[in-house]
Amino acid sequence: MIGFIGVGVMGEPICRHLAQKSGKEVIVYDVTAEPLERLKAHGVKSAASVREIAEQCEAVFLSLPGAKEVKEVCVGQASLLTHMKPATYVIDLSTTPLAVARDIAARFQAKGVNFIDAPVARTRVAAEEGRLLVMVGCTENVFARVKPLLEHFATDVERCGVVGAGQAMKIINNMVLFQNVAALAEALAVIRKLGLDPEKAFDILSKGSADSFALRNHGMKAMVPNRFPERAFSVEYALKDTAYALELSKMTRIELSGVKHAQALLEKAAAAGHTAEYFPVIAKMI
Repeated sequence: MIGFIGVGVMGEPICRHLAQKSGKEVIVYDVTAEPLERLKAHGVKSAASVREIAEQCEAVFLSLPGAKEVKEVCVGQASLLTHMKPATYVIDLSTTPLAVARDIAARFQAKGVNFIDAPVARTRVAAEEGRLLVMVGCTENVFARVKPLLEHFATDVERCGVVGAGQAMKIINNMVLFQNVAALAEALAVIRKLGLDPEKAFDILSKGSADSFALRNHGMKAMVPNRFPERAFSVEYALKDTAYALELSKMTRIELSGVKHAQALLEKAAAAGHTAEYFPVIAKMI
């Protein structure tokens, strides 16, 4: 049986893919009722507690907002650590600091439980379509066992190294993304001030050396049309991840000035009341 904890914007479609494709029974726990009701139509059963999932499942997926929630579910009171059986698997799809992933993994290892950090990248649409990128931190032997499960909702599953390497790569991925979006925000402001057509300008950029995933997705689909919905990758979540990136800055003793610039724009957006909106809303801050 597969357990799943946290069925929010990304977790719900991932859980649905597992239920539809894995051939295994899936049981889910979340504090919000609506996604649980939707998942019922796909044969997913609801659990009453984290403990219930821990005691019944050989593999448990986590898709949680951040380090606080992951620590509570993994090592807090009535946690997975307390109730998981040896030789089982905890697969964390959330984004957390590298140090947190390593600490939790060591605690599980002491009990004979395999902890895998496997944060996901790409958009909510990619999650719906099963086209995510998963960056995995674990041994080669464990990777061989969990990769088939990950391939039910991802087209690219990459082992990045030992435990923690997946989180490191996810944070670096987002670090680069935020800086790209900040650059696009500045470009868009100049484009508009000069009276150029933003849609045409971004189309031209996509055909040259300025092309990027951020341009085609965050730029063309959100920034140009001024479309910044909630229940997407919010300013709040982006600020969390810039903080994680700055932890890497301290760890490596490397000055990350580009991340600090992106973080400053995100902080301005939050102060202006855009905390819950899709983070490319930083375009409004320039």
